Amino acid sequence: MKQTYLVAALALLAAGTASAQSSVTVYGRLNATLESQKNINAAGTQRVLQNNASRLGFKGVEDLGGGLKAEFFLEHRFNVDTGTTTSGAFWAGDSYVGLSGGFGSIKLGRLTSAAYYATADYISYHNHDTGTSEDKLYTYLGQNANTISYTTPSIGGLTAEVSVSAAESSAAGAIGNKVANLALNYSLGALQLGLGYERKAGDRDQQIAIRANYEIGALLIGGYYQRSDDKGLGGLGKRDAYRLSAMYTVGASEFHGNYGSADDWSKLANSDASQYTFGYNYNLSKRTKLYGFYTVVDNSRNLPYFGIAGRKASSIAAGIRHNF
Repeated sequence: MKQTYLVAALALLAAGTASAQSSVTVYGRLNATLESQKNINAAGTQRVLQNNASRLGFKGVEDLGGGLKAEFFLEHRFNVDTGTTTSGAFWAGDSYVGLSGGFGSIKLGRLTSAAYYATADYISYHNHDTGTSEDKLYTYLGQNANTISYTTPSIGGLTAEVSVSAAESSAAGAIGNKVANLALNYSLGALQLGLGYERKAGDRDQQIAIRANYEIGALLIGGYYQRSDDKGLGGLGKRDAYRLSAMYTVGASEFHGNYGSADDWSKLANSDASQYTFGYNYNLSKRTKLYGFYTVVDNSRNLPYFGIAGRKASSIAAGIRHNF
């Protein structure tokens, strides 16, 4: 009988140890706005309930000992206004498995461009680069699927990530989907810097961008500059774009503003555009906020944004965002 109790106690102890060495976290974001939109997806004014990148995710880590850890990440994107998925991929966010340790981390799966995260996404303060006020001017080349990535450990505040997306397709010229990606992030107290570079193997499209953020008390300012070169099927040539952002915090209130501008593509006249957004967020808690914004995209006649060329697109919005 004593041996039975001893075995049971050891089993409970082992189970407790195992659970302490591994963990799974469920997280998510529900984000919706009521908007009065003009020339967005349809000419004229319409009133809509707009989803803003709502998501449900699972992430976990297992301690393998000796500083080595296994990790996974699965993120589903859905429309909170209709309950439908946002795309054909169920795990439309990142989905990967990997290992991490003193050497850094290796990830295999579907991964959002690290170059984008290091630059444009980093300065989207007011609504995490989502919905109608998302950055419409940044050139994104990243092939999310079939990616292998390596991230270095932090060395004096500097981290680097390199990745390659495989071209898994039977279609002719599939190598054009193979994207190489490099991202650098550097943190030095109130100053944070980033660099992102992407290049397609087949058509040699490429883009490079640099980013800076600086915190001065309650004021956070940032910006990026991007140089794009479209050599592939689009054949648009080169273009420069930039964006400046600012956030001022007073108690539970956040005041936001940003402005972006993109030149004409060198081989397509009247393809320039600009965008600005003014916003206000009120934090009811660390996880829930009320917010509103006014955003405008002003584009020339030869390159459509929101599906409509040559017309100024705008939206006035009020919404709720909850993270869990």
